[in-house]
Amino acid sequence: MIFAKEKALRDQIIRTGRKLYDLRLVAARSGNLSARIDESNILITATGTSLGDLGRDDIIKVDLSKDEQNRNNQRLTSEYTMHSAIYKSLPNKIILHCHPPLVNAYFAVCTELKILTFETKLYLGEVPVVEQDTPAVTKPELVVGALKNNNLAVIKNHGAVAIAENFSDALYLIETLEEAVKTAAIARLFKKDVLDELDKGLKENFAQGHTAYLMFSREHIQAIVDLVNKDELIVKKGAELDLTTQVVIKMDGHNNVYKFNFEKGKIVRLDFSAEGGSACGGDEEAPFVISAPLEIWEAIFLGKLNPFVATTQGRMKLKGDFGKLSRWYVSFNRLFELFKQVRIK
Repeated sequence: MIFAKEKALRDQIIRTGRKLYDLRLVAARSGNLSARIDESNILITATGTSLGDLGRDDIIKVDLSKDEQNRNNQRLTSEYTMHSAIYKSLPNKIILHCHPPLVNAYFAVCTELKILTFETKLYLGEVPVVEQDTPAVTKPELVVGALKNNNLAVIKNHGAVAIAENFSDALYLIETLEEAVKTAAIARLFKKDVLDELDKGLKENFAQGHTAYLMFSREHIQAIVDLVNKDELIVKKGAELDLTTQVVIKMDGHNNVYKFNFEKGKIVRLDFSAEGGSACGGDEEAPFVISAPLEIWEAIFLGKLNPFVATTQGRMKLKGDFGKLSRWYVSFNRLFELFKQVRIK
């Protein structure tokens, strides 16, 4: 069984490497791929290999618990330290590191990704950028920190890293990022000044207030409700699109559960209960239930993670019809932006 799993993973690594090469997301001998076999062992592409022309012997098995021994392995890629740190800190099953040319060029001169399309907003969000001043990653803890908030991170002057449950999902993230920077770069050819002014206005508009609340407390959620009901955009779009529904939000392992009762864009009532209590009527009665662990909610409330991205990347769970929720995208996108305006302790 173990040997069959290893063989399947080696075949997946070979296929993914060839796809990356064919898409020109890697060149020559750049980039590396790895996959988790079990808690202790991984498969990783060897140093000096071309991802576009991999053979099974170009993929080596490594025991994560034997760092001293691994340092003496001459075939081990210089990026093993980064792969090891990620596997030891996060539950992902695969890692894809490559050097997309447009991504490298864009982030060599820009500090953040300009979000211009719905695809970028939903699947990438605010992609973290890790500073890099050496040919190989020497501060893997910075990459790990970035990947805690997004399944994708850019390493300045050194490509991108994607983590996922399978190679297809990681590859899609890299492709989407390459397309996003291409779109942003082309847009600047047409009207750079307008885009910059728009970004400036948005940042000023989303500035946080002064009062800080205990995260997920009743006071915290009520402050969000108060902002929502004062927001002209949500009220206007909610009325136009008949935003009338119930949305439950809950934190894994936390007793507090909240239900937003929307009527034509306004939250007419906020229900609160301990988990499973009667005040919220039970999760099954709400069309939409959004849940996530503490660290994900914290990243969302701090503005480090977009809830749509958290959902599409599997970090946040959504019970309900995502397609129907997308019908009210403008209103909910604004709601999530208001999350950031209420400061947490």
